Amino acid sequence: MFNIWFGLLFVLITFSLLLIMYRMFGRTGLFVWIGVSTILANLQVVKTIEIFGLTATLGNAMYGSAFLVTDILNERYGKKEAQKAVWLGFFTLIIMTIIMQLALLFQPHQEDIAQEALSIIFGLIPRIALGSLAAYLISQFTDVYIFSFLKKRFPSDGQFWIRNNGSTMISQLIDTLVFTSIAFLGTFPFDIWLEIFITTYLLKWLISLLDTPFGYLAKRFPKEKN
Repeated sequence: MFNIWFGLLFVLITFSLLLIMYRMFGRTGLFVWIGVSTILANLQVVKTIEIFGLTATLGNAMYGSAFLVTDILNERYGKKEAQKAVWLGFFTLIIMTIIMQLALLFQPHQEDIAQEALSIIFGLIPRIALGSLAAYLISQFTDVYIFSFLKKRFPSDGQFWIRNNGSTMISQLIDTLVFTSIAFLGTFPFDIWLEIFITTYLLKWLISLLDTPFGYLAKRFPKEKN
């Protein structure tokens, strides 16, 4: 039960911090959040937990927050700004992967205590990063285009929840399938992989529902001029 209740608190804290960044720094804060969330999500995903009696990975809240950011950018500033954020997150992940793989090549001091821990975490990153990069680009651009499509069909402020949840839930399904297949299929037994796939998508689906009120709050913030 601890993971369930603490997970809910974790999600609320994550999205609250996102709103604080947006309120304080405007559109720039959203772009910064994309980079931060991309890195943190890919670090957290190496940790598996048990929730609802099933195996799941961390990182879903941070990763889900990136989709909320692109939806806010798409809603308030247009599709091009949302696409810019997608590319920013993409290159942030590439930079982290390259730099940390090079950092691991340095010979550690004989009294060093970090190399082993860094190797365990970042040794998994290349495969995870490959899966994340592929899933990120496919799902984020899918999210941007579906959101834009739904915005034409459901344009009113009161219908933001349709645009937000419809685009995110579809794109997150694609994201989960691509990422878990590349990152974990063959690494874990198939039944564990299937659990991770199911629980990861269900958690992302739940997070998508929870982020909607934060999206409405963001829409109330003053919009800076271009």
